[in-house]
Amino acid sequence: TFVVEFEDSRGARGNLQVAKEYSELQAPDQRFIGESAWFTCGPFVSPASLTKELRMATEASGAALEHSLPKTAYVATDFYEREQRAIFWSDWVYAGRAESLPAEGAYQVVDIAGESIIVIRDHEQRLHAHVNLCRHRGSRLLCGADTLRGAIRCPYHGWSYALDGRLIASPFIEREAIPEQARHLHTVAVEQWGGFIFVKIAQPGAGDARADLFQKLGGIPERLARYGLADLRTAVTLEYRVAANWKVLLENYNECYHCAGVHPELCQIVPAFKRGGANLDWERGIPHRSGAFTFSFTGTSARRAFPALSQEERVRHNGELIYPNFMLSLSADHVAAFRVLPDGPERTFVRCDFLFHPDEVARKTFDPRDAVEFWDLVNRQDWAICERVQDGMQSRFFEYGYYAPMEDASLDIRRYIAGRLGL
Repeated sequence: TFVVEFEDSRGARGNLQVAKEYSELQAPDQRFIGESAWFTCGPFVSPASLTKELRMATEASGAALEHSLPKTAYVATDFYEREQRAIFWSDWVYAGRAESLPAEGAYQVVDIAGESIIVIRDHEQRLHAHVNLCRHRGSRLLCGADTLRGAIRCPYHGWSYALDGRLIASPFIEREAIPEQARHLHTVAVEQWGGFIFVKIAQPGAGDARADLFQKLGGIPERLARYGLADLRTAVTLEYRVAANWKVLLENYNECYHCAGVHPELCQIVPAFKRGGANLDWERGIPHRSGAFTFSFTGTSARRAFPALSQEERVRHNGELIYPNFMLSLSADHVAAFRVLPDGPERTFVRCDFLFHPDEVARKTFDPRDAVEFWDLVNRQDWAICERVQDGMQSRFFEYGYYAPMEDASLDIRRYIAGRLGL
């Protein structure tokens, strides 16, 4: 696994690949505005560059547009602090892959909207999650990711904890002198699905934590059962720091109204994406063009499809958005798993893990670059346009945006936020 880091596009636009032609997306006389394509300071794209299908989808919709969340939801510190409490510290949050913790003592420290959490595996291969906080004086206990050869030991005064969080040593202090409630690290609920780790800082209550998570997941595990997610292995990781609110990224992921203008390469692989984003059947997946079956510049790959997929799944793209921070995109031969973590109201950290079948990873000819380079282009296109949105929201004229009818899925986040914050 290796990491490629991307700072926000305002400082890295020179590294972005520019597509100057739409290929099948445009007529011969249609052009981008300017040589810098979609990240120019001029108009985003020429009106002529809209495809016939996109114009028809836009004109055919006579429904009234719905308001987005208000400006404060995207730029205000006090609104972000409410989200921390009501969402990221209260709901199940995607925290990484279980395969990254393969053995006893393996741990990773995850920042969940400003709260530091230790996820660690014990000698019985069970996962535990704890607040990264010594019960004595509040020192951080661990950092990064590594493997412990014993207990969790505080670097300050040497208080030590078993991997399950129990206090097992307090130098020169009798155990009986320590209040009972301080004899254990603060516990965080942790569960798995499909090899993905989820944590919930607020305890789910007296009920079963696993049942609580699966209630949230709904029909997703059944829909994706044939992808064999738990068995897949991470081959490449890309990390990005995006100068935009986390909800802007999720709203962008949840619609394809923007795809014709922002993602010409993607639309060549999945032609339905260029039609304004309306009438996409995500329950069955979105079909690739004839002869294509994966996300790469050619739409093909030397990698074999996941063995249990149906014939339909082998030629369709699937995607899921699990609030608040998990974007999952599935091709026949690989999966892109996005962990979205806010870093304040106007910056977001994104980690994208590329998962492949272990038999493919073990092949001497295994080379994931065709998928990774394609996704990196698509990701950077998304992050750049999200940053333009975030920048525009600073205007005193911006109060709220609008959701077009083909952006109905984006309304989900408005409903989710309203439900969690009691708006």
